[in-house]
Amino acid sequence: MKTLRLAPDESGLATAAHLLRRGQTVAMPTETVYGLAGDARNGEAVAAIYAAKGRPSFNPLIVHVAGLAEAEAIATFSDEARALAQAFWPGALTLVLPLRTDAGIASLVTAGLDTVAIRVPAASAAQALLRSFGGPLAAPSANASGRISPTSAAHVLDPDGGLDGRIAAVLDAGPCPVGVESTIIGWEHGQPLMLRPGGLPSEAIEAALGRPLAQHHADPSAPSAPGQLTSHYAPKAVLRLNVDRPEPGETYLDFGHPGPLTLSAHGDLAEAAAHLFDLLRRADRLGRPIAVAPIPEHGLGVAINDRLRRAAAPR
Repeated sequence: MKTLRLAPDESGLATAAHLLRRGQTVAMPTETVYGLAGDARNGEAVAAIYAAKGRPSFNPLIVHVAGLAEAEAIATFSDEARALAQAFWPGALTLVLPLRTDAGIASLVTAGLDTVAIRVPAASAAQALLRSFGGPLAAPSANASGRISPTSAAHVLDPDGGLDGRIAAVLDAGPCPVGVESTIIGWEHGQPLMLRPGGLPSEAIEAALGRPLAQHHADPSAPSAPGQLTSHYAPKAVLRLNVDRPEPGETYLDFGHPGPLTLSAHGDLAEAAAHLFDLLRRADRLGRPIAVAPIPEHGLGVAINDRLRRAAAPR
């Protein structure tokens, strides 16, 4: 298969929507990372997503829709869930909610669970594609399963860990401004849970809720939401974290200081999140062990550290 590289203009969007209607897969730019989109109502299209990524089928997918009305046709919203949607959609927030019995979503999307992960992306190209396609799109990150997430079309097409030749097209809208996946929130016995930290800081969510989030301790063999596998987002190189001084022969990802591979010279967590996956890729290509400077554990630093811990996990 030749993977097309499409511009996010009228012609490119029409081609991408046509391919999706035919049950093919298209890499879609969002504000967080590039997602591998397929028709969430078409079991064969969803199976093609899992096959292209080599993703285990017990790991559920996120459904992307154009707005809250479309989301409410798929999931049952509590008052609290609706309040979060109204506060943060479109944006980097995914909600895990009860799946409506009449939603029409392929069972592979939810990995057989009675809940569905759903979000409304903010990126203009993603919104344009959703409206042109006219339906829900299942879309995990557009990379080989477990490898570093893509934040540009070049990452999607990277011969090392990318999907060139395995998917129909990539819609190229440039780099993703947030750079880490969406924050995932669910509920258990009425208590809001942090299922995956991401591009929306937990502090903002807790302020909107008026109460704290509980931490969910996931079973990696039976994830309730995407991004819960122990080893994920991983380079080929060995990764060492919270390093103030690298060892000889290590490639160093710095934070808070200028340098050739610094996540943010000024200690800006939003800048660090936007650069994280690209710099991990660049460091990995050097073929040496990677050491990463300490990252503060607050705001977007929580999501950055989550990705780094999973990237450094044994595999």
